[in-house]
Amino acid sequence: MGNHGPAYYKRYPQAFEVFTPVCANNQLEACRNEEIANAYDNAVLYTDFFLTQVIRLLKRNDNVFQTSLIYMSDHGESLGEGGLYLHGMPYFIAPDEQKHVAAFMWFGQSAKNAIDTEALQQVAGNRFSHDNLFHTLLGLMKVKTSIYAAGKDILTQK
Repeated sequence: MGNHGPAYYKRYPQAFEVFTPVCANNQLEACRNEEIANAYDNAVLYTDFFLTQVIRLLKRNDNVFQTSLIYMSDHGESLGEGGLYLHGMPYFIAPDEQKHVAAFMWFGQSAKNAIDTEALQQVAGNRFSHDNLFHTLLGLMKVKTSIYAAGKDILTQK
């Protein structure tokens, strides 16, 4: 489930409760901001652990398959900035915390040989959106379709 609130404390095993004290309640108004942020950060820590395990699995299979991983969060999250929590604001008034999302790409050796990694490094700091994900996946998997837009494919940016 990733970091979907308000029950952040349910999104990770006890062993990942590194940041304390945590908000152990789905009624955020019953908690201090520090407790909410700690529970959220513990869930981020667990997500990081999970993605590390996925990458290890992909590495073990890179000699058989062309492996890659694209991770993109579905939304950002407000943790009390400006008195806002969670992520439900309409886009045009939503704060940056709700609009900017975590994303990364990992490529196994065989996939690295098929993409222009130098060009990708040059655009790595650029801002992209969910609109880019669809076209990037089509391009990465070499799907031929008239709706593919190379200009929205992160892997073809220059």
